Amino acid sequence: MKKIIALFVLCLCTTTFIIAQATHDTLTLKIQNQYQAEVSEVSVTVINSGKTFTTNERGLVTIEANANDSLQLSKKKYTSTTIAVNQINAKKGIEFKKQFTWTDLITPMFYIINGGLWFLLFVVFAETGLFVGFFLPGDSLLFLAGIFSNMLAAYLFDTNSDLINLLIIITLVSVAGILGNTVGYWFGKKVGPTMYTWKDNFIFKQKYLHQAHDFYEKYGGGAIVFARFLPIVRTFAPIVAGIVQMDRKKFTFFNILGSIAWAGSMIAAGHYLDKLFIEKFGIDLKKHLELIIIIIILISTAPVIIKLLSKKKTQKA
Repeated sequence: MKKIIALFVLCLCTTTFIIAQATHDTLTLKIQNQYQAEVSEVSVTVINSGKTFTTNERGLVTIEANANDSLQLSKKKYTSTTIAVNQINAKKGIEFKKQFTWTDLITPMFYIINGGLWFLLFVVFAETGLFVGFFLPGDSLLFLAGIFSNMLAAYLFDTNSDLINLLIIITLVSVAGILGNTVGYWFGKKVGPTMYTWKDNFIFKQKYLHQAHDFYEKYGGGAIVFARFLPIVRTFAPIVAGIVQMDRKKFTFFNILGSIAWAGSMIAAGHYLDKLFIEKFGIDLKKHLELIIIIIILISTAPVIIKLLSKKKTQKA
């Protein structure tokens, strides 16, 4: 009887110790939104204990909870979420859904997540030929398309070949870019003739139209190709080319050349740099998308900024 009582007491103490340990277990989690961006200042409340913790600027938070607890996540402009601790994969972290705002339209991952391949092709088409497309992401979106090329190819047909999937995406994006520029050129050509009859005003000057015509006659091919790599400029370049009546065959040749060069370089860069950084440095570029986008924007706009600064210095001199 004494042995049974002693054994019972031992089991009770052991159970109490385990529960006490579980109650004070710490767990470090990473919280990111559906666009794989880290989310700071998220309130994480442990429902059983009522304790609240907050994520830091890297989206990390260390909580005290056991396997039977549930967590409630809340933040302004995000959908409040409740999730059981035992359902959380600590390595993958927690996805905290951001509510739609208009700023999402300039977030490349918005198109990859919500529209996949078809949305990607539409954005490329719109950004390279429609007036309303100038604000859409271009270079950064193609870079991401390279990273997610296998996922995007599966929307059409997954060949199970890394290289073929990549070539499929490059080909489709190139075609979308060619069609976009063609529509822009056609629109400019239809509107262009009437512009030569417009009178000068505060915004419009006839001499600018003639200067643009001379520029495209001399540098037209290079301008069309180079414009592909410049945000905003790539939207209006084909329209201006049509307005100044640039030779159609010349435009078509450089349109195709520029689109293939742009799509091929950006998509291939995203695809192979992601693999390189994972293999050589253990860095997953998908976890640093915001930084990558900023770098791409700086690189793509650098030539214009340098040109403007050098022009100002020349004028002062």
